Amino acid sequence: MAREPLRLLRATAQRARTAAVSPIRRFRRPSQTHSPAASPNAAAFDPSALDPTARPRPLVRAAGLAAVTVLGAWIGLLVVGSVHISVGPMDTRMALRPSLTGGTKINVAPLGALELDSHHAPLRLDVDVDRLDPIRSQALVDHPERLSGLQDEVATDVTRGTLGLAFRSCVAVVFGATALGLAVYGRPRRALAAGGLALTLLTASGGAVYATWNPNSVLEPRYSGLLSSAPSVVGNARSIVSDFDVYQRELARLVTNVTQLYEATSTLPAYQPDPTTMRVLHISDVHLNPAAWHIVESLVRQYRVSVIIDTGDTMDHGTAAENGFLDPVSDLGAPYVWVRGNHDSASTQRYLARRKGAHVVDNGEVINIAGLRIAGIGDPQFTPDRSSAAAGDAAEHSAGRRLAEAVRDRKATGAPVDIALAHNPIAARETDGTVPLALTGHVHHRRTEMLPGGTRLMTEGSTGGSGLRAVDDGTPDTVQASVLYLDRDTRRLQAWDEIDLGGLGLAKAEVSRHLPAENRPGATPTPTTP
Repeated sequence: MAREPLRLLRATAQRARTAAVSPIRRFRRPSQTHSPAASPNAAAFDPSALDPTARPRPLVRAAGLAAVTVLGAWIGLLVVGSVHISVGPMDTRMALRPSLTGGTKINVAPLGALELDSHHAPLRLDVDVDRLDPIRSQALVDHPERLSGLQDEVATDVTRGTLGLAFRSCVAVVFGATALGLAVYGRPRRALAAGGLALTLLTASGGAVYATWNPNSVLEPRYSGLLSSAPSVVGNARSIVSDFDVYQRELARLVTNVTQLYEATSTLPAYQPDPTTMRVLHISDVHLNPAAWHIVESLVRQYRVSVIIDTGDTMDHGTAAENGFLDPVSDLGAPYVWVRGNHDSASTQRYLARRKGAHVVDNGEVINIAGLRIAGIGDPQFTPDRSSAAAGDAAEHSAGRRLAEAVRDRKATGAPVDIALAHNPIAARETDGTVPLALTGHVHHRRTEMLPGGTRLMTEGSTGGSGLRAVDDGTPDTVQASVLYLDRDTRRLQAWDEIDLGGLGLAKAEVSRHLPAENRPGATPTPTTP
C-alpha cells in the first residue's frame, strides 16, 4: 500500500511522455515508415496533425514537474530541514515549514506558543523550545548580572542558527525534490530539473522573507495556551513600551521570560506587575452567562487588574428575577464600573447600584476610580420591552451628544475625563475629540479604531460568549475580554491584550498584544490632552 502513491506518480509521468507521440505513428507498419516511394509528399505528411490529443502538452508536463518539486521539497524539509541550536540557556529546534501566511511560531511547552507576524512569505519559521539547560539556567538565576549580556549572546546564537538552518534547508529541498523526481520520472535530467526548481523556489521565498521582515513584530505577539501562563509569557506592557526598541533586545527579553518561568523548578512564578501601570479589564455583553464571573475573577487575579469596566447587556431580559445574577460583582477582586445596555432595565441598574464595590455611571456622571476619571451614559433603549417601539439610532446619537457635552464641561473645569463609556458604539462616536478613550460593546464583535477627532474607540466582544442562548447554535461563541494598560501619570493607553477564551474556557486562551502607533519605538509621542 505504501508504494501505491509512487506507482500513480510514475503512471502519470509515463502518460505525459507518451501523450507527445501520435497513436498513428505508434501503430504504423515499418514498411510505411521507411518506404521512400510511398508518395512524393510523404516527408511533408504529419499524421499527428490529425489527432489534436497527440500534440505535446508542455503545460501538463510543467504542472507535473512543479507538483513533484513542491512535494519533494516539503518532504525534504520535514525529514531533514531542521537544526538544533542553543539560544542562551535554551535548547531549541528551528525549522522552516510551508505556510500560506508566513510568520514565526515559538512553541514553549508546556506553557503554550507565541506567534509573531515577522514576515509574509510561503515559509514559516518554527522554533521549539525543547528544554532549558539546568546548568546555564541556574547560572543566570545565581548571577542576575549576566542577564545584561544575554542580548549579545542571543543575537549571536540566533544568527548562527539561522545560517545553519538556511544551509540545511537548501540541502533538504534539493535532496527531497531530486529524489522524488528520480523516483517518479526515472530520468536523471528531470530529477535534476526538479532539484534546481526547488532551490529556486526556496531562494525566492527567502527573498520574500528578507523583503517583508518586521523586527517589531515581537512587540505584538499572539499567545495561545494556558490562561494562567499568558501574563508571564507575553510580558509586561510597560517594559515593552519603554525598553524594547530593536529586535535583538526583544528576542533577549523573550528568552529571559522563558528562563524566569522555568528557572530550576519548571513552575510558574507569581506575575510581578509594573507598579507604574494601571490595568483596566474591559468586559461587555455577559448576557446572564454565569461562567463569565469566574472568568472575570480569574483575569483580575492573573493580571492584577486595577478596575473592571462593563459596558452593559449584563442581563438578557432585565427582569427583577434576574437581579440575583449580579451578586458576584462584589467579590471579583477589583472595583466594578458599569453602564446600562439595551438588555438592562432600570430595575437592573437600581439593584446593581446597591451592590458593594459596584459603581454605576449614567447621564454623563463622572466618577474617579483607581485614579481614573470615567464618564458614562446608559443606553436610552430597553429593547426587551415590546410595549414601546424602539427609538433606533436617533436615540443613540442623542445620548452620545449628552455624554460628549458632559465630558466637555468637565474638561472646562480642569479635570478632563480619561475614559467615556456607552453601550452602543453609535453613542460613543459622538464623544470623538472630547476624550482620549471610549469603550463600548453591543455588537458582540471586538473592534478598535481611531476616530477622526483623535478618540480611540474600543468595542469589546461578548464576555458571556453571547450568553447561554448561543449554545442553541451548536457551538458556543468565543468568550472575549481585553486588558488595557494605562500610564499612571498621563492615564494614556500604553498597550492592550485581547483575550479570546475557547475550549475549556479558563484552560485555553489566545492572547494577542497590541500597541498604539504612538508607543512604537521611534514614534512621536502624542499630546497629553485629547
